[in-house]
Amino acid sequence: MTSPLSLVADIGGTNTRVALARGHEVDHGSIRRYPNADYPALEQVLAAYLGESGGPECGGACVAVAGPVDNGVARLTNRDWVIDPKAVAKATSVATVHVLNDLQAQGHALSHLERESLRPLIPAAPGRSRPGPQLVVGVGTGFNAACVIAKDGQEIVTASESGHVTLPVRTEAELRLAEYVEQAHGFAGVEDVLSGRGLERLFAWHAIGAGREDRSSAAEIMAAMADGTDDLLRETGLAFVRLLGRVVGDLALSYLPFGGVHLIGGVARAFTPHYEAFGLRDAFRDKGRFSAFMDQFPVFVIEDDYAALTGCAAFLDRQMRTGR
Repeated sequence: MTSPLSLVADIGGTNTRVALARGHEVDHGSIRRYPNADYPALEQVLAAYLGESGGPECGGACVAVAGPVDNGVARLTNRDWVIDPKAVAKATSVATVHVLNDLQAQGHALSHLERESLRPLIPAAPGRSRPGPQLVVGVGTGFNAACVIAKDGQEIVTASESGHVTLPVRTEAELRLAEYVEQAHGFAGVEDVLSGRGLERLFAWHAIGAGREDRSSAAEIMAAMADGTDDLLRETGLAFVRLLGRVVGDLALSYLPFGGVHLIGGVARAFTPHYEAFGLRDAFRDKGRFSAFMDQFPVFVIEDDYAALTGCAAFLDRQMRTGR
């Protein structure tokens, strides 16, 4: 029996990607991207997509949102959008609508991703790998993490708002950074440095310290970092990767993801050529007497940019098959 079509969407801080899926398989040819700034709400995005796609009849919809989900309703952290299943159902004429945190969707995708889309960054030490929970860490427009636990043939994916915990401080320079960052919101959180706009803020802080007035976007910083001609950009990249390694190491100790840590998101992928040179492994393992313990957690970067859509499709397919 052929699975019905479903509507899936991944709402980031900047763009929304929408697609059609059948079962857990996303039709990649159906994927379209919409700039969030061009639409007042998600309902208009989905209505535009369905109109452009010829009005397909969908048996269900699942939406991944870059923000907290409370009683099925989500609010974007970085945009004034409220995602209500009832409003989505009305706009799409779909009876069954689920709303997930975007990292939960990424977690539901893990067992359906091609192995080629997982690039190893830090291998587990020989003889120390073993099955267990997995951790997904998103570094993009924002920062967040989700733990994936396999149980009775299903995946339980916990929600969190890990990007809004306190930025770790271990040196006088990092204390100055935290004081600079908290000027924006009165609080220095992890996402304020470890994200796209966080990278821009980190470079601005380094530039101020060097007496420079130039500022750059995250894309410009990454492009210039690749050619290696600007020492200040290299210093910014080093600081970013070392903080990322430390924070991800903290999360690993919190969740014990023996099944692996998976970095996702545009910023996480953009740093892939620099992780080894900038010392990600050393920062990840920098836990004093627990450094050797960290060798049990392999770290990967997910190179499938559509993993959240796959996770939405997989979650919705399971819900529809089990009648939930």
